[in-house]
This record gives sequence, structure tokens and C-alpha cells, in this order.
Amino acid sequence: MNILNLSIAVLIPCYNEAISIAKVVKEFHEVLPYAKVYVYDNNSSDSTSEIATDAGAIVRHEYQQGKGNVVRRMFADVEADIYIMVDGDATYDISKTPELIELLVNENLDMINGRRVTVDKLAYRRGHRIGNRILNGIVKKTFGNRFDDMLSGYRVFSRRFVKTFPAMARGFEIETELTVHAMELRMPVKECEIIYRERLDGSESKLQTYHDGLRILTTISALIREERPLAFFGGLSLILTAISLILAEPVFITYLDTGMVPRLPTAILSMGLIFLAFLSFFCGLILDTVTLGRKEMKRLAYLNYPAN
Repeated sequence: MNILNLSIAVLIPCYNEAISIAKVVKEFHEVLPYAKVYVYDNNSSDSTSEIATDAGAIVRHEYQQGKGNVVRRMFADVEADIYIMVDGDATYDISKTPELIELLVNENLDMINGRRVTVDKLAYRRGHRIGNRILNGIVKKTFGNRFDDMLSGYRVFSRRFVKTFPAMARGFEIETELTVHAMELRMPVKECEIIYRERLDGSESKLQTYHDGLRILTTISALIREERPLAFFGGLSLILTAISLILAEPVFITYLDTGMVPRLPTAILSMGLIFLAFLSFFCGLILDTVTLGRKEMKRLAYLNYPAN
């Protein structure tokens, strides 16, 4: 299929990127002259909107703060066959974008994730690198080993991915949600290397290593609870059972020796914990059935859209 026959939208979420946004827009106009470039300004206090407009982008606004809110708005508003989403900080080398679009179309993929490859050590802060490795490891262990850089800000999507993605995140945890959504529906996806460059002079990352890292970790925990309820509540059940048995052991030994239960509060606590353990396990069983039904509905919604 000739990509010239497809409508292509470039989606750029932005917050205070006046220094770099013109470069990003102009680069996309050069490599994809037939694509529409959308810049969604998220309450910038600088001249991001004006500069993006002058560079030839279609500028729109999202007033709810947070990248997740911007992505949700972009996916809802923009109609296209192929979507490219990239950060507005000019750190991604987008020269391979036409090749990736052809790959997406020819192989009927739903998402291509840009795995960041750094040439300059300053492009990727040490704290971000370590945090990315830890969070990627957790997701791989839980949902499958299909991505090495789930927090990348560069992705290419099919229409059926974008229009069936139930974006719930508010901030930078949106990348985690995108990744898990693709893996849970077992979509055809790939990961390709993208050169990741140092930020332009005067430009600063909006990602707060500890604050946003904690929010991403919280999101992963919530996704595990929602998408793997039996594993989540079953694990909780095992922990409660272990604590209950540890507390019950001296009480039981004393009872065998003396025929008395002198530590009545401990015995009651142990029984309460074992009750909660059983309750947690059965909650996991019930929610696992609910989750299966929800996945089936998501899959049916996904299949309502034709492949590229």
C-alpha cells in the first residue's frame, strides 16, 4: 500500500517547548510533507503556541494539565489512518519515520515503539536511565517481554489502536498504559531503534525523576491489580496466610503443651488474617472473571476497526 494514499497525523504534546518546537515541526514537514502536524499546547507559559503556528503546525489546546490528558484529547479529536506521536523537545531523530510507517502498514502492525539509542551520554540522565530499567523490568515480568523501552515518547500507531485505547492516565504514566494496552490485547507490535539526542540549550525536561517515577510505579501496580487480579490478590492472600501462620505457631505450641490459649488477642488476630487471606483469594477469582469479560469487550471494539 502506498503511504501517500493514507492520511497521516503527527501528534505533538507540548508544555513550554518554545525553544525546540519549531525544529520538531519543520523536521516533520521535511520528512512527511503530506502529513498534518498537530501541536497540543498544555497551558504553556511561554510562546510555544505562537512559534508552532508560525512553523506551520495546527495548534490546539488542552487545559487539563498532564501528558495523559493531552494524549486522551489528541486521540479523541484527530482523525487519520496513521498517527505518529512524539515529544516536542527535539530529542528524537525522526528521519526514519517514513520507513516506520511503511513497516506498520506492510506488516499490519498496530504500534511501533521507538527504542531510544543514545550517542551522547548527556541525552539521558542517569536517574532516568536507572528508573526506566527498573520499571521496564517490572512490566516485562508481569505482562510479557515485548518492549525494552516502554517509556519512549516516540510511537507510530494504527487508527484502530488510537480509537480503541481507553486513556485513563493523567501524566507521564500514559506511556505505561499504552504499552500494557497493546500487550494485553496481544496486538501486533514492534520496537525499532530511534536515535535519542541531547536537548537543545536552554531546554529542560519536564519529567521529575522521583515524583513521576513514583506515579508510573503506582500506575503499574494499578494495572497489575486490574489486568492480573488473581495474581495480585492471590499474592496478597499468600502474604496474609504466612503472617497468620507465624502468629499462630507459638499459640498452637502453647495450647499443645498446656491445653490453654493465654494469648487470646494473638489467636484472634491470626484467625482474622486467615479469614482475610481467604477473602482476598476469592476476590481475585471473581475479579479475574470480570477482567476476562472486559478484555473480550476491548477486543471486540478493537476488531470493529479494519486493519491498515
